[in-house]
Amino acid sequence: MKVRRLWGPMVLAAALGMATQVCICGLAEAKEGNRLSIQGSTTVLPIAQLVAEEYMDLADMGLLPEADITVRGGGSGVGIAALLDGTIDIAIASRPMKSKEVEKAKTKGLEPFATVIAKDGIAVIIHPSNSVMGLSMEDLKAIYTGQISKWNEIGGETKPIVIISRDTASGTFETFKKLALKGEKVRDDALMLASNQAVATTVAKTPGAIGYVGLGYLSDKVKALEIDEVEPSQKTVVSGEYALSRLLFMYTNGKPKGLAKKFIDFVLSLAGQRIVEDLGFVPLR
Repeated sequence: MKVRRLWGPMVLAAALGMATQVCICGLAEAKEGNRLSIQGSTTVLPIAQLVAEEYMDLADMGLLPEADITVRGGGSGVGIAALLDGTIDIAIASRPMKSKEVEKAKTKGLEPFATVIAKDGIAVIIHPSNSVMGLSMEDLKAIYTGQISKWNEIGGETKPIVIISRDTASGTFETFKKLALKGEKVRDDALMLASNQAVATTVAKTPGAIGYVGLGYLSDKVKALEIDEVEPSQKTVVSGEYALSRLLFMYTNGKPKGLAKKFIDFVLSLAGQRIVEDLGFVPLR
Protein backbone atom coordinates (compact mmCIF):
# COMPACT_ATOMS: atom_id res chain seq x y z
CA MET A 1 0.00 0.00 0.00
CA LYS A 2 3.07 2.24 0.12
CA VAL A 3 2.93 4.76 -2.71
CA ARG A 4 5.77 7.05 -3.63
CA ARG A 5 5.98 9.68 -6.33
CA LEU A 6 8.73 10.76 -8.67
CA TRP A 7 7.28 14.23 -9.21
CA GLY A 8 9.85 17.02 -9.37
CA PRO A 9 9.64 20.19 -7.25
CA MET A 10 8.06 22.30 -10.02
CA VAL A 11 5.44 19.65 -10.81
CA LEU A 12 4.53 19.33 -7.13
CA ALA A 13 4.35 23.09 -6.76
CA ALA A 14 2.02 23.27 -9.77
CA ALA A 15 -0.12 20.47 -8.35
CA LEU A 16 -0.41 22.45 -5.13
CA GLY A 17 -1.40 25.54 -7.08
CA MET A 18 1.41 27.66 -5.69
CA ALA A 19 4.43 29.60 -6.95
CA THR A 20 7.79 28.30 -5.79
CA GLN A 21 8.89 31.80 -4.75
CA VAL A 22 5.99 32.08 -2.28
CA CYS A 23 6.76 28.69 -0.75
CA ILE A 24 10.43 29.46 -0.30
CA CYS A 25 9.55 32.73 1.43
CA GLY A 26 7.44 30.70 3.82
CA LEU A 27 10.60 29.22 5.32
CA ALA A 28 10.95 32.35 7.43
CA GLU A 29 7.99 31.21 9.56
CA ALA A 30 9.43 27.74 10.13
CA LYS A 31 11.26 28.82 13.25
CA GLU A 32 8.17 28.49 15.44
CA GLY A 33 5.11 26.27 15.44
CA ASN A 34 6.64 23.72 13.12
CA ARG A 35 5.57 20.62 15.04
CA LEU A 36 2.33 18.82 14.20
CA SER A 37 0.90 15.76 15.93
CA ILE A 38 -1.80 13.60 14.32
CA GLN A 39 -3.52 10.52 15.74
CA GLY A 40 -6.57 8.33 15.27
CA SER A 41 -8.25 6.17 12.65
CA THR A 42 -6.24 3.31 11.16
CA THR A 43 -8.33 3.77 8.01
CA VAL A 44 -7.15 7.34 7.55
CA LEU A 45 -3.67 6.50 8.87
CA PRO A 46 -2.03 5.62 5.51
CA ILE A 47 -3.36 8.84 3.98
CA ALA A 48 -2.03 10.94 6.86
CA GLN A 49 1.31 9.11 6.85
CA LEU A 50 1.97 9.49 3.15
CA VAL A 51 0.75 13.07 2.99
CA ALA A 52 3.03 13.87 5.94
CA GLU A 53 6.00 12.29 4.13
CA GLU A 54 5.28 14.27 0.97
CA TYR A 55 4.76 17.46 2.95
CA MET A 56 8.08 17.08 4.74
CA ASP A 57 9.81 16.22 1.44
CA LEU A 58 8.49 19.49 0.00
CA ALA A 59 9.64 21.34 3.10
CA ASP A 60 13.13 19.86 2.63
CA MET A 61 13.06 21.21 -0.95
CA GLY A 62 12.11 24.65 0.34
CA LEU A 63 8.64 24.50 -1.22
CA LEU A 64 6.69 24.44 2.06
CA PRO A 65 7.37 25.73 5.58
CA GLU A 66 9.57 23.50 7.71
CA ALA A 67 7.56 20.83 9.53
CA ASP A 68 8.11 18.01 12.00
CA ILE A 69 4.99 15.83 11.68
CA THR A 70 4.21 12.75 13.76
CA VAL A 71 1.37 10.40 12.83
CA ARG A 72 -0.05 7.58 14.98
CA GLY A 73 -3.05 5.26 14.80
CA GLY A 74 -5.05 3.76 17.65
CA GLY A 75 -8.55 4.25 16.27
CA SER A 76 -10.92 7.14 15.71
CA GLY A 77 -12.05 7.17 19.34
CA VAL A 78 -8.45 7.34 20.56
CA GLY A 79 -7.65 10.23 18.24
CA ILE A 80 -10.73 12.23 19.17
CA ALA A 81 -10.06 11.66 22.89
CA ALA A 82 -6.49 12.89 22.43
CA LEU A 83 -7.72 16.01 20.63
CA LEU A 84 -10.15 16.75 23.46
CA ASP A 85 -7.34 16.22 25.97
CA GLY A 86 -5.19 18.70 24.07
CA THR A 87 -2.35 16.26 23.40
CA ILE A 88 -2.54 16.34 19.58
CA ASP A 89 -3.25 18.91 16.86
CA ILE A 90 -5.33 16.83 14.44
CA ALA A 91 -7.55 13.82 15.08
CA ILE A 92 -8.09 11.57 12.08
CA ALA A 93 -11.44 9.78 12.09
CA SER A 94 -13.47 7.44 9.90
CA ARG A 95 -16.71 8.51 11.57
CA PRO A 96 -18.34 11.72 12.76
CA MET A 97 -17.86 12.70 16.39
CA LYS A 98 -20.43 11.23 18.77
CA SER A 99 -22.80 13.50 20.67
CA LYS A 100 -21.12 12.60 23.97
CA GLU A 101 -17.73 13.60 22.51
CA VAL A 102 -19.19 16.92 21.36
CA GLU A 103 -20.63 17.48 24.83
CA LYS A 104 -17.29 16.69 26.45
CA ALA A 105 -15.63 19.20 24.14
CA LYS A 106 -18.12 21.88 25.17
CA THR A 107 -17.44 21.28 28.87
CA LYS A 108 -13.75 21.92 28.13
CA GLY A 109 -14.44 25.04 26.12
CA LEU A 110 -13.37 23.38 22.87
CA GLU A 111 -14.98 23.69 19.45
CA PRO A 112 -14.14 20.60 17.35
CA PHE A 113 -14.13 21.39 13.62
CA ALA A 114 -14.53 18.64 11.03
CA THR A 115 -12.87 18.72 7.62
CA VAL A 116 -13.89 15.98 5.17
CA ILE A 117 -10.72 14.84 3.40
CA ALA A 118 -11.90 11.78 1.42
CA LYS A 119 -14.63 9.21 0.91
CA ASP A 120 -14.38 5.48 1.55
CA GLY A 121 -16.26 2.22 1.38
CA ILE A 122 -16.12 -0.52 4.00
CA ALA A 123 -15.24 -3.66 2.06
CA VAL A 124 -16.36 -7.03 3.42
CA ILE A 125 -13.53 -9.50 2.85
CA ILE A 126 -13.02 -13.26 2.97
CA HIS A 127 -10.19 -15.69 2.20
CA PRO A 128 -9.54 -16.01 -1.56
CA SER A 129 -10.21 -19.78 -1.42
CA ASN A 130 -13.79 -19.18 -0.28
CA SER A 131 -16.28 -19.76 -3.13
CA VAL A 132 -18.81 -17.20 -1.89
CA MET A 133 -18.86 -14.13 -4.16
CA GLY A 134 -21.37 -11.87 -2.48
CA LEU A 135 -23.83 -11.32 0.34
CA SER A 136 -27.05 -9.45 0.88
CA MET A 137 -27.10 -6.83 3.63
CA GLU A 138 -29.55 -9.11 5.42
CA ASP A 139 -27.14 -12.07 5.32
CA LEU A 140 -24.22 -9.87 6.39
CA LYS A 141 -26.16 -8.73 9.43
CA ALA A 142 -27.20 -12.33 10.22
CA ILE A 143 -23.57 -13.50 10.08
CA TYR A 144 -22.24 -10.81 12.42
CA THR A 145 -25.09 -11.12 14.90
CA GLY A 146 -24.83 -14.92 15.05
CA GLN A 147 -27.94 -16.01 13.16
CA ILE A 148 -25.81 -17.56 10.41
CA SER A 149 -22.77 -19.49 11.61
CA LYS A 150 -21.69 -21.73 8.69
CA TRP A 151 -20.70 -20.90 5.14
CA ASN A 152 -22.95 -23.58 3.61
CA GLU A 153 -25.98 -21.59 4.85
CA ILE A 154 -25.13 -18.93 2.23
CA GLY A 155 -23.83 -21.11 -0.60
CA GLY A 156 -20.33 -21.92 0.62
CA GLU A 157 -18.63 -24.99 2.07
CA THR A 158 -19.66 -26.75 5.27
CA LYS A 159 -17.33 -24.95 7.64
CA PRO A 160 -17.76 -22.48 10.50
CA ILE A 161 -17.66 -18.76 9.82
CA VAL A 162 -14.87 -17.07 11.78
CA ILE A 163 -16.02 -13.56 12.63
CA ILE A 164 -13.32 -10.86 12.48
CA SER A 165 -14.30 -7.36 13.59
CA ARG A 166 -12.69 -4.08 14.60
CA ASP A 167 -12.53 -3.12 18.26
CA THR A 168 -14.92 -0.63 19.80
CA ALA A 169 -12.46 2.29 19.61
CA SER A 170 -12.64 2.04 15.84
CA GLY A 171 -14.62 4.41 13.66
CA THR A 172 -14.86 1.61 11.11
CA PHE A 173 -16.56 -0.54 13.77
CA GLU A 174 -19.00 2.25 14.63
CA THR A 175 -19.91 2.82 10.97
CA PHE A 176 -20.20 -0.91 10.23
CA LYS A 177 -22.40 -1.41 13.28
CA LYS A 178 -24.68 1.42 12.18
CA LEU A 179 -24.90 0.61 8.47
CA ALA A 180 -24.65 -3.19 8.39
CA LEU A 181 -25.91 -4.29 11.80
CA LYS A 182 -28.47 -1.52 12.32
CA GLY A 183 -27.08 -1.01 15.80
CA GLU A 184 -27.24 -4.64 16.91
CA LYS A 185 -24.44 -6.32 18.85
CA VAL A 186 -21.64 -8.29 17.17
CA ARG A 187 -21.45 -11.99 18.05
CA ASP A 188 -19.78 -12.61 21.42
CA ASP A 189 -17.12 -14.89 19.92
CA ALA A 190 -16.00 -12.35 17.30
CA LEU A 191 -12.27 -11.64 17.20
CA MET A 192 -11.98 -7.88 17.79
CA LEU A 193 -8.82 -6.41 16.26
CA ALA A 194 -7.17 -3.03 16.63
CA SER A 195 -6.51 -2.06 13.00
CA ASN A 196 -7.59 -2.48 9.39
CA GLN A 197 -4.25 -4.12 8.62
CA ALA A 198 -4.71 -6.65 11.42
CA VAL A 199 -8.14 -7.58 10.03
CA ALA A 200 -6.81 -7.92 6.47
CA THR A 201 -3.83 -10.02 7.61
CA THR A 202 -5.96 -12.31 9.77
CA VAL A 203 -8.55 -12.90 7.05
CA ALA A 204 -5.76 -13.61 4.53
CA LYS A 205 -4.45 -16.37 6.81
CA THR A 206 -7.82 -17.86 7.86
CA PRO A 207 -9.82 -19.76 5.21
CA GLY A 208 -13.11 -19.56 7.13
CA ALA A 209 -12.85 -15.91 8.13
CA ILE A 210 -14.89 -12.85 7.26
CA GLY A 211 -13.87 -9.29 8.10
CA TYR A 212 -14.23 -5.70 6.94
CA VAL A 213 -11.72 -2.99 6.03
CA GLY A 214 -11.44 0.37 4.28
CA LEU A 215 -10.95 0.31 0.50
CA GLY A 216 -7.29 1.22 0.87
CA TYR A 217 -6.59 -2.13 2.56
CA LEU A 218 -7.80 -4.35 -0.27
CA SER A 219 -5.23 -6.61 -1.94
CA ASP A 220 -5.02 -9.89 -3.84
CA LYS A 221 -4.50 -11.65 -0.49
CA VAL A 222 -8.20 -11.29 0.31
CA LYS A 223 -11.45 -11.40 -1.66
CA ALA A 224 -13.84 -8.45 -1.46
CA LEU A 225 -17.50 -9.49 -1.55
CA GLU A 226 -20.28 -7.81 -3.44
CA ILE A 227 -22.96 -6.48 -1.11
CA ASP A 228 -26.47 -6.56 -2.58
CA GLU A 229 -24.77 -7.30 -5.93
CA VAL A 230 -22.62 -4.15 -5.80
CA GLU A 231 -18.83 -4.42 -5.57
CA PRO A 232 -16.91 -2.11 -3.23
CA SER A 233 -14.95 0.33 -5.40
CA GLN A 234 -14.16 3.99 -5.86
CA LYS A 235 -16.76 4.13 -8.63
CA THR A 236 -19.62 2.64 -6.60
CA VAL A 237 -18.82 4.80 -3.58
CA VAL A 238 -18.92 7.95 -5.73
CA SER A 239 -22.18 6.86 -7.38
CA GLY A 240 -23.76 6.02 -4.04
CA GLU A 241 -24.56 2.47 -5.14
CA TYR A 242 -22.40 0.81 -2.48
CA ALA A 243 -24.32 0.67 0.78
CA LEU A 244 -21.33 0.66 3.14
CA SER A 245 -19.95 4.07 2.16
CA ARG A 246 -18.73 6.83 4.47
CA LEU A 247 -16.73 10.04 4.79
CA LEU A 248 -13.23 10.38 6.28
CA PHE A 249 -12.38 13.31 8.55
CA MET A 250 -9.65 15.40 10.09
CA TYR A 251 -10.72 17.16 13.30
CA THR A 252 -9.12 20.26 14.82
CA ASN A 253 -10.02 22.46 17.76
CA GLY A 254 -11.74 25.29 15.92
CA LYS A 255 -11.12 26.00 12.25
CA PRO A 256 -7.65 24.83 11.18
CA LYS A 257 -4.92 27.42 11.56
CA GLY A 258 -1.16 27.60 11.40
CA LEU A 259 0.64 24.41 10.43
CA ALA A 260 -2.53 22.33 10.89
CA LYS A 261 -4.25 24.46 8.22
CA LYS A 262 -1.29 24.18 5.85
CA PHE A 263 -1.28 20.40 6.29
CA ILE A 264 -5.04 19.99 5.77
CA ASP A 265 -4.90 22.34 2.78
CA PHE A 266 -2.21 20.06 1.36
CA VAL A 267 -4.44 17.01 1.89
CA LEU A 268 -7.22 18.78 -0.01
CA SER A 269 -4.94 19.99 -2.81
CA LEU A 270 -4.62 18.18 -6.13
CA ALA A 271 -1.38 16.57 -4.91
CA GLY A 272 -2.98 15.40 -1.66
CA GLN A 273 -6.07 14.05 -3.38
CA ARG A 274 -3.86 12.12 -5.79
CA ILE A 275 -2.37 10.40 -2.76
CA VAL A 276 -5.88 9.59 -1.52
CA GLU A 277 -6.75 8.02 -4.87
CA ASP A 278 -3.46 6.16 -5.27
CA LEU A 279 -3.99 4.53 -1.86
CA GLY A 280 -7.33 3.15 -3.03
CA PHE A 281 -9.61 5.63 -1.29
CA VAL A 282 -12.03 8.03 -3.00
CA PRO A 283 -10.80 11.60 -3.62
CA LEU A 284 -13.09 14.62 -3.28
CA ARG A 285 -12.04 15.97 -6.65
